[in-house]
Amino acid sequence: MRMFKVTACVPSQTRIRTQRELQNTYFTKLVPYDNWFREQQRIMKMGGKIVKVELATGKPGMNTGLM
Repeated sequence: MRMFKVTACVPSQTRIRTQRELQNTYFTKLVPYDNWFREQQRIMKMGGKIVKVELATGKPGMNTGLM
């Protein structure tokens, strides 16, 4: 099964001192290929930004016939 290693940055939900102060949370997680689009939508809906995406397992170009 192919997995993507996704690094993203999302604003945290906790309010610290003032409403204007934002604290971002960076995280890295493995996402299965089939769930990639759903995960991408979830991060964007939270107001986050995807920093980096890598192919963690599987062969690069597997779907493009570049075996």
